[in-house]
Amino acid sequence: MTQSADQAREVPGSGGTHRASARGALPTTRGKSPRTARGERTRRKILDAALHEFGEHGFSDASIVGITGRAEVALGTFYTYFDSKEEVFRAVVRDLSELVRTRVAPMLEGEGDAIDRERRALGALLELIASRKQVYRIIDEAEFVDPAGYERHYSSAAERIAGRLREAAAKGEVRAEESAFAEEVRAWAIMGANVFVGLRFGVWETADSGKVAEVVSRLLRHGLQPR
Repeated sequence: MTQSADQAREVPGSGGTHRASARGALPTTRGKSPRTARGERTRRKILDAALHEFGEHGFSDASIVGITGRAEVALGTFYTYFDSKEEVFRAVVRDLSELVRTRVAPMLEGEGDAIDRERRALGALLELIASRKQVYRIIDEAEFVDPAGYERHYSSAAERIAGRLREAAAKGEVRAEESAFAEEVRAWAIMGANVFVGLRFGVWETADSGKVAEVVSRLLRHGLQPR
């Protein structure tokens, strides 16, 4: 199958290739759920291959043929689980969001106060980013290919941070904010810092995750006040 034929199938019934824009989200189907363990393994192979295909080539230049070639599955097998390139892209974005959540979650347990836990969480995030640099390219492209998924990725992360800090404030571990709005601003500020710290020290250059997280932790604990 040629690339043009591949693209023509990407949104069945659309009358052609469906392109996303920042102004409108694509349909939000979640793919066809596997019914067996073998089917789940095959779907996982396709998702892993799609991660590398999109990460290497970007959404526009990636192809279903490229994904199936990486996954070593037949073209028809792809359509058993996904209807289009857009759909598998959305699935990859959801998968990455869940991967971030599950990688960070264990670091939020154990000894120390809330800021110690945030330090460990950032360290785990930096290690994940260093091992999967494709995360940034895919999430950035999601702003245009999957706007709803892009917003969900960051909003859910900020909500988790806000919830953690709210619980910590109730324990006296961090300062309580005066309103829900202030709590939200604080959470987005911390998440934004984590995102760009990850870009600089996980993607552009791989640095010691513990040392980077420690500097950020000092900023959270002491602010910019002189010692």
